[in-house]
Amino acid sequence: MAKAMTITPFETHLYNYLSPFFTDHDYTLLSEKKQFRRTTNSGFQNIILSSVFYADDTVVDVSFGCRNEQIEQIAQQFLNTLPDLRSDANTLIISIGRFSGSRFFRYKIHSEKELPEVCEQISQFFDKQGFDFLTTASSLSTLDQLLNDYPGEPCQYVYNQTHRCYKGLIAARLNHNPHFDGLIDRYRHLLMQQTQNPYEQIHFERLITYLQHYYSAN
Repeated sequence: MAKAMTITPFETHLYNYLSPFFTDHDYTLLSEKKQFRRTTNSGFQNIILSSVFYADDTVVDVSFGCRNEQIEQIAQQFLNTLPDLRSDANTLIISIGRFSGSRFFRYKIHSEKELPEVCEQISQFFDKQGFDFLTTASSLSTLDQLLNDYPGEPCQYVYNQTHRCYKGLIAARLNHNPHFDGLIDRYRHLLMQQTQNPYEQIHFERLITYLQHYYSAN
C-alpha cells in the first residue's frame, strides 16, 4: 500500500481556511493526498497543495488539473506508474505559477497571520480563472487540444513529457483526431529523444498497436 502522507499543523490550518471555499464548489478535502477533489462524470478535478518549510518562511505551491478515467484506464496499462498511484494519476496538471506565466511563482508565508490573505488569493484565482479552466479542460476535445496542438514542443499541462506522448496519443484516438497517424510519428521521435530505454519504446509500440485496433470502449 502507498505510504500515508504526514499532515503538519501548518497544513491543517491551511486546509481549514480553504475548506469552506472549496466545499462550496463541491470539492472534498482528501488530506491524506494533500488535495481537494471533485468527482466528475469523466473522472475528477483536483487542487493539490504542496508545502515546503524553511527556517524563515513556508512556501506553498498550488497545482490543479483533472483526470479522464477513460484515458487513464488505457494509459496505466502501458506506463510504469506504481500500482498504488495509478488510480490517483492526473491526465492534466499545472501549477498556478506556470498557468499565470510565472513558472517559479510560489506563495510565501512568513507567519501564521499571513495565511488568511494567501488563502484569499488562492480562492480569488480559482473564482476568476481556475474553475473555468478545469471545467473546459475536463472535456475530451479540450484534452486532445491541450496535449496535441503542439506535438513538437513540451506540453505545459503535464509534468512528465514521456507520459504526455502516451496520454496525448490516447486522447487523439478517443477524440477521432484526424492527425492521429502523424502524432504517432511525432511522439515516437520525441520518445527516442527523451529516453534511451528500449523498454519504453516497446511499451509505446504496444500502445500504438492497441490504439490502432481500438474503436470504442462500449
